Amino acid sequence: MKIICIGRNYPEHLEELGNKKPESPVVFLKPDTAKLQRRFPFYTPPFSNQIHHEVEVVIKINRIGKYIEKKFAHKYYQEISLGIDFTARDLQKKLKENGLPWEKAKAFDGSALMGNWFDKSQFKDLNQLDFELAKNATTVQKGNTSQMFWNIDELIAEVSQFFTLKIGDVIFTGTPAGVGPVAANDVLEGYLEGENAFTVKIK
Repeated sequence: MKIICIGRNYPEHLEELGNKKPESPVVFLKPDTAKLQRRFPFYTPPFSNQIHHEVEVVIKINRIGKYIEKKFAHKYYQEISLGIDFTARDLQKKLKENGLPWEKAKAFDGSALMGNWFDKSQFKDLNQLDFELAKNATTVQKGNTSQMFWNIDELIAEVSQFFTLKIGDVIFTGTPAGVGPVAANDVLEGYLEGENAFTVKIK
């Protein structure tokens, strides 16, 4: 399983981190060990003092594809979820300042939370999905897929130019504004169109 992540896909998130809009989607990978097992808490790693939450809509690939055209991309996934791309922001900052890859800050064990999967047919319009993240019952991130620079089908088409998509691969589609730190005993809850997708405790 590949965990494919998209960065810088929401305009207000670009502003809060001081980044510019890229010419094409920013793509990075996480290994399968980054997957946080269901019902497990998230343990803050010892190498970071600034772990941030980044809530994202996630899709699961259901057929093998390469060089997929945008008009056919909808055929390559049936399930959709909400997840968190946990990020060691302090470590990422150091790596970026030195022109180094982000993997240590983005792809560490347990850094990819994936919630319950929903059949996409239950949603009216995938390009108008509301989602949010609550921390200790207070909403901290809120977004709508209409805000993305590149929508789901465009991302599938783009990513498949570089990587063969295989059954079970997932794509994290980017995070809206509001990313912030987590601390021990925090409880994070994700909602997709009002449906609870996950609840996770921070240790």
